[in-house]
Amino acid sequence: MGGTETRVAIVTGGAKGIGRGSALELASSGLDIVLVDLLDEELARTKGEIEAFGRRCLTFHADVADFAAAQRIAADIVDAWGRIDVLFNNAGKSSPKGLLEISEEEFDRTIDINLKSCFNWCRAVVPTMQARGAGRIINMSSINAHSGGVTSAVSKFAYAAAKAGILGLTRSLAKELGPAITVNALCPGLIKTETPNAVIREREADLVSGIVLQRCGTPQDIAQLVKFLAISEPMFITGQDFIIDGFQWKL
Repeated sequence: MGGTETRVAIVTGGAKGIGRGSALELASSGLDIVLVDLLDEELARTKGEIEAFGRRCLTFHADVADFAAAQRIAADIVDAWGRIDVLFNNAGKSSPKGLLEISEEEFDRTIDINLKSCFNWCRAVVPTMQARGAGRIINMSSINAHSGGVTSAVSKFAYAAAKAGILGLTRSLAKELGPAITVNALCPGLIKTETPNAVIREREADLVSGIVLQRCGTPQDIAQLVKFLAISEPMFITGQDFIIDGFQWKL
């Protein structure tokens, strides 16, 4: 079995957007990174950026909704590097259709990618974290877990339901896995990635007018909190959900 004294972080959905930004922030802080995504070209690009920091990077082409794939990849990581210290369950899927538009298959896929994936990956990595006596899990929820679906393309009811489920999973696992492993959730508001969705492009000025800090969030805004929850010592925070929305008072 391989081994390293360097901490290892898994970032699902790590090829672009918030996942990429957080992976780069963790790499710049000295962690080796594992990226899981379905976007091969973007995976290769982000891997190169991580390696430019002098950190090692493994990439896996995998669907986060696949339970067996998560188990297999976690075993491969431990075989290669001997440890898993941080899991950032970032991967997600938008679901813009309403109740009378969405199909059963589309609803199930929304739940599988946004919620079941968190179960898949927690189940895969927790035994290794428990064996080492430490671990940090960060789950990606959404402001829509609190507000329900509103006007943005990613925030209709199925997406909001999945993201609300993540909060229950987070609080429950924090109790179950403590004190060795912390489990927290992030609830971003309006985040502008390198490929912003059509709603942001068309309505950015109007959307920003309802945010106290008068701008969209960026992947770097999220990455700063991911880094804090992943590596800060001491850590007396678990079972929490952090709203990162610039105080979005008008939904």
